[in-house]
Amino acid sequence: MTDFPSPERLLAALPLAQRAEAARRYAEHGPLLYRRLAGLYGGRADFARWYDDLLAAIGALMAERSAGLRELDACRAANPGWFLGQAMLGYSAYASRFGGDLAGVGRRIEHLRALGVTYLHLLPFLRARAGENDGGFAVASFDDVEPGLGTMDDLETLCVQLRAAGISLCGDFILNHVADDHPWAQGALAGDARLRDFFHVFPDRAMPDRYERTLGQVFPEASPGNFTHVPALGWVWTTFYPFQWDLNYANPDVLAEIAAALLRLANRGVEVFRLDSTAFLWKREGTPCMNQPEAHAILQALRAIVGIAAPAVLLKAEAIVPTRDLPAYLGEPGVPECHLAYHSTLMAAGWAALAEQDTSLLRAVVERTPSLPAGASWLTYVRCHDDIGWKILADEAAGDVARLAGIANFFHGAGDSFAAGVPFQSGAAVTVQATNGMAAALAGFETAAGPLAREAALRRLLLVHGVALAFGGMPMLYMGDELGMGNDHGYRADPQRAHDTRWVQRPDFDDEAAARRDDRDTWSGRVFGALRALVEQRSACAALAADVPRTVLPMDDPALLALARGDSFLALFNFSARTVKVPPGTWPRYPDAIELEPWGMRWLTR
Repeated sequence: MTDFPSPERLLAALPLAQRAEAARRYAEHGPLLYRRLAGLYGGRADFARWYDDLLAAIGALMAERSAGLRELDACRAANPGWFLGQAMLGYSAYASRFGGDLAGVGRRIEHLRALGVTYLHLLPFLRARAGENDGGFAVASFDDVEPGLGTMDDLETLCVQLRAAGISLCGDFILNHVADDHPWAQGALAGDARLRDFFHVFPDRAMPDRYERTLGQVFPEASPGNFTHVPALGWVWTTFYPFQWDLNYANPDVLAEIAAALLRLANRGVEVFRLDSTAFLWKREGTPCMNQPEAHAILQALRAIVGIAAPAVLLKAEAIVPTRDLPAYLGEPGVPECHLAYHSTLMAAGWAALAEQDTSLLRAVVERTPSLPAGASWLTYVRCHDDIGWKILADEAAGDVARLAGIANFFHGAGDSFAAGVPFQSGAAVTVQATNGMAAALAGFETAAGPLAREAALRRLLLVHGVALAFGGMPMLYMGDELGMGNDHGYRADPQRAHDTRWVQRPDFDDEAAARRDDRDTWSGRVFGALRALVEQRSACAALAADVPRTVLPMDDPALLALARGDSFLALFNFSARTVKVPPGTWPRYPDAIELEPWGMRWLTR
């Protein structure tokens, strides 16, 4: 006897040859799927029918999966930790900026392979809202590619090319909202009662005002408040921008439609999904409407659905939350959630250490990072398409707003700063500014006058990347950082982008710099060569696999970070402009004193 429904309708949708394996997967993942969905929707009179229909839809999508993808499913199901190895390396880029379109991205595969990339995250490539669209994150269709980038056939071709090169494609999958010109939103505007219930709609300000008492604001300057008045509907919940309508996951049809859309993309060949805005999925009055238990139940249900229908697929949580809230997005023993989660506090703390020439915040983040359940990992990074929000370090900084503001000001060029960052949201409503900028600009290359200053900028750039590569997890490089590309201020001349300083770190890929990547007499060649050497060193060191324990060794000098991995690897980082000495006996396997040059780094192995 089982305490969850049989998979009869799921199996009925499949060819006979696939049913035994599908039944096995359902036996493994079905109990958690049913528990989580019953917890969310079990009080509804139609729940049993809805659940049965969901299984039938999953089965139909499994039947459409190609033979090549089913083979990949079998391979990865037999080796579920395939993405935890030290040879994994991610790379993130906008398709339009990196290759012009999807076909152009295919022509960049040689560059990715030369760098050692095994995982490519292409930022939103699905058809976005006409006009302003938050850099593509206002999705108008889950089933169409943005016309300027190509077609779904082009996407499938790219997936095949990447897979042949040993690279998994990651796509953004926006869970929290759709664009106001998405068919669901357009149907709601046209009076479709079923689609109206896909969103949070209120006839007046009574309930929105009650919710607002405990809600934060994501973009208080550009988009104040969390609700937008839509004349044909009323007040619509819009956490991010007025043209992005939050989905109502209290409606089970929303989850069913979202799961089907994800599986359709998986059948196209997308192997990893960056689940955007996961913290915001469930609304509850009297709370910040973030990190609610039901949000985790939704993610656990999606993980179970993927486990049944497409076990080759990884789910990655984009939850930009404090360290204490991060582990929940990766689940716990016996209750898996996402496979990967961004370690955004580690990223911010690395830059903070450069600004302060003090590793106390960074050490606190590393020490507070808990061990993870088997089969889960962090995604570590230095820069991305988004801003660096310094408030994420509030816990580690003991709520010292002035300290975080000082870090932000440093990266915006205050005082004797070497950085050339650009503020994001700097109005009166913002307590601590966020920062935009390419990594090389933040590390000091744009302000460097002369070879010594450029050398210091290179060391700082390698220092923060060294933390991401040595910490443990899957490191990810951001497009152009491997060539030391700088800020792009051209966005200011574009009315569609001028209001959003995040575009300063979304430049077009520099073909001339890429052509010089092997010339060590050039800036791009020095950066590429040095980063590639670190990647190769990491790939050869088993102690840098994601599941090897980490330890922060005590250091008297606040500029020093000593990070051990297992008992055979030690990374030493000097986050200061002065020479420092690591005392003898710091690491039993290397008893001598070690001198680190300004902004220097040493990796020691047994």
